[in-house]
Amino acid sequence: MIMKKHSLSKKLFIRAMKSIPGGVNSPVRAFRAVGGNPLFIDRAKGSRIFDADGNSYIDYVLSWGPMILGHAHPRVVSAIKKAAEKGTSYGAPTALEVELAELVLKVYPSMDKVRMVNSGTEATMSAIRAARGFTGRDKAVKFEGCYHGHADGLLVRAGSGATTFGVPDSPGVPKSYAQNTITLPFNDIPALKRLMEKEWKKIACVIIEPVVGNIGCVLPKPGFLETLRKLTKKYGVVLIFDEVMTGFRVSFGGAQAYYGIKPDLTCLGIVIGGGLPVGAYGGKKEIMAMVSPEGPVYQAGTLSGNPLAMTAGIETIRELSRPGVYRTIEQRSAMLENGLRDAAKKAGVKTRFYRAGSMFCTYFTDADVTDYASAKKADTGKFGRFFSGMLERGVNLAPSQYEAGFMSLSHSERDIESTVKAAYETIKNI
Repeated sequence: MIMKKHSLSKKLFIRAMKSIPGGVNSPVRAFRAVGGNPLFIDRAKGSRIFDADGNSYIDYVLSWGPMILGHAHPRVVSAIKKAAEKGTSYGAPTALEVELAELVLKVYPSMDKVRMVNSGTEATMSAIRAARGFTGRDKAVKFEGCYHGHADGLLVRAGSGATTFGVPDSPGVPKSYAQNTITLPFNDIPALKRLMEKEWKKIACVIIEPVVGNIGCVLPKPGFLETLRKLTKKYGVVLIFDEVMTGFRVSFGGAQAYYGIKPDLTCLGIVIGGGLPVGAYGGKKEIMAMVSPEGPVYQAGTLSGNPLAMTAGIETIRELSRPGVYRTIEQRSAMLENGLRDAAKKAGVKTRFYRAGSMFCTYFTDADVTDYASAKKADTGKFGRFFSGMLERGVNLAPSQYEAGFMSLSHSERDIESTVKAAYETIKNI
């Protein structure tokens, strides 16, 4: 076992807690779900990150997904440097945002037009607003375990029963906001049918992560997405695919290309910024025509279309478009999947491994994981010990059982072999 020293990270965390709530700028980074103190990262390159103490880790967090080419890809970094020399923000249109928009529309033919924003939360919030403006209806349907950012109306607890009208899942969210959100179990076709038949006149949209990436990695059952698309079309409900995480990850054209489903609106982020803050939403021209200044639905952003983020996104998509890139990522992802399955089996520990393209998750359970309820039955104690053991052996995973892991083009076969070896040594001792 390789014991890592984290003295500088610990000092930085203590210092951070004096000026930042919880010492972090996003809650999961605090390591509350796995114990211990968070790593403070100094730099990253390729498949690795390096903490403030100089420790090196094979990284499967990848900034929660965007670094699909690997960290600090030379072409992306070079392009950002050149863009920065021209100025970091103009608050005015640029050729760069037009180019990135055209690239996105080419990859995602379900979108006729796309609007750039600054985050995934902005994208989902704006898409729902556009759907409400287009339909004249108020209610939005989401699924348990699907995270669509921290907008007030989407922070909703599911509760019990097949259909639950939302109550706030966070203090500070008025009940009146959450009451327009309806939550359903993921993969539950009967509950979906009952709701649509009963409430369709009130429902503006259904928003969904087609592969749930915020309770690990939960795949849609055969027929679920197809039924969802059929019902939303039947009742004139706008179908929104939140592909902030799955876009370019499940496949080059996202989950909608992989599963052959054409949503009305799509939300993107993460990858299309090449690691810089960005989001986007787009879809059918008649819906996007509602968005200001073309239409009456207001949405704006001072830094939307930022030249640095647009540049990073353009270079990232260009690299992903090269022949053989996705074949390589798929092969490496499959190699990791097979290795982790074998490691758990060899160690005699029951796990369930799920993968969609280059995103994945291992659950410590002997039951299938198909929704939020079954994901919550996984042994989080075992995962916490697994996480700590892997970190000690130089492998960085997401610090929560309920987060996905990611593969990059920079991960080598040697990285994966080292990861599998570390997994076996860790699992046999938990």
